[in-house]
Amino acid sequence: MNIPTSKHPRLVIIGGGFAGLKLAKSLSGQPVQVVLLDQHNYHAFQPLFYQVATAGLEPGSIAYPFRKIFSASKQVFFRLACVNFIDLPNKQIKADIGNLSYDYLVIATGATTNFFGNKNIERLAMPMKSVSEALNIRSLMLQNLEKALLTNDANDKDSLMGIVIVGGGPTGVELAGAIAELKRDILPKDYPDLDMRVMDIHLIDSNARVLKEFDERSSQVAMSELIKMGVDLRLNERVTDYDGKTIQCASGQNLPAAMVIWAAGVKANIPEGIPEAQLTGGRISVNAYNQLIDFPEVFAIGDVAVMISEEYPRGHPMVAQTALQQGALLSRNMKQLLQGLAMQPFHYKNLGSMATIGRNKAVVDFPNFRLKGWWAWCMWLFVHVFQLIGFRNKVVVMISWAQNYLRHARDLRLIIRPFKQSN
Repeated sequence: MNIPTSKHPRLVIIGGGFAGLKLAKSLSGQPVQVVLLDQHNYHAFQPLFYQVATAGLEPGSIAYPFRKIFSASKQVFFRLACVNFIDLPNKQIKADIGNLSYDYLVIATGATTNFFGNKNIERLAMPMKSVSEALNIRSLMLQNLEKALLTNDANDKDSLMGIVIVGGGPTGVELAGAIAELKRDILPKDYPDLDMRVMDIHLIDSNARVLKEFDERSSQVAMSELIKMGVDLRLNERVTDYDGKTIQCASGQNLPAAMVIWAAGVKANIPEGIPEAQLTGGRISVNAYNQLIDFPEVFAIGDVAVMISEEYPRGHPMVAQTALQQGALLSRNMKQLLQGLAMQPFHYKNLGSMATIGRNKAVVDFPNFRLKGWWAWCMWLFVHVFQLIGFRNKVVVMISWAQNYLRHARDLRLIIRPFKQSN
């Protein structure tokens, strides 16, 4: 990998998501050589993927290159790589660009889409765990509308204009709201030859309410607003199969939809080489310091890690808060470790949850109080802009949102890279 030798110990971080990036930035300038490996050359702000998918933001406004982030860091090295295997006993990483030894290793590979073993859904449904996948959703939605213009078959038109979102968490709710606003405000102007009443937006979830992790009152607000926006809520419902045109449900009812967006679950993205004995519930088991039990020089943070405790018997929630907090604590603990001092155990602090539903509509749950409506929407906007990396990105996103709000417009309805379904 052409990493220079150093008098300092080498810390390798696999994954530049929230947890890995937080750690790498915090250790810049410390007496440790940091090597960050990621299969992309940029950090992407995942909470805003849905806005890329629904033509609200350009991809470049929510992504930032790693090399720009670390341009002034002499002891931080980035390599574009896909890790194939971790040789824990020999302290070595095996990647597609070569091998690399380490003194300390941090696994921050995050999570990937969980299709729960359904091969047809995995092959035909649209996940949204990367910028590329968000762009695929945008392209397919527009391509299907173009095809709907050309067909006179009512069944084909129903399918091409049908959209099913599976999963009623924040991602599913935000997608459903954004697509409903497109249908109401934008698409009738773009496609005056299409009857938009044919366009159905279904949100399916196996629970009795959306946003199940939120307070029930916030959940009820979200459901009420989605229904007002024309979203068809299918609760206590489970998807069983999909053939590319029709989605099958456990209740026996089938829904015509040429596009199914899968937001129904995630699973840890575990690199090859982690022994089965180190896993619990499909995640890498760690102690209170995020260390692997049998390999104390190896740490796992964020979605890929599970830290069992009396308060969290199934581990901490797989959300950005957990990743950021674990990354921040591990940076402090690494400084302690390098000085021969004792590390501090991790304690999760719930800072609240938020989800936007649409224009002037959002819900925010804090541990002691809740917000809804315009104030919650403003807070959602502020928090997400504040968390973006790079001054340019913050400004571009604010300007884009202001234009979209004032003009009721989303000007990024572009099929730059047509989506083709793989066989």
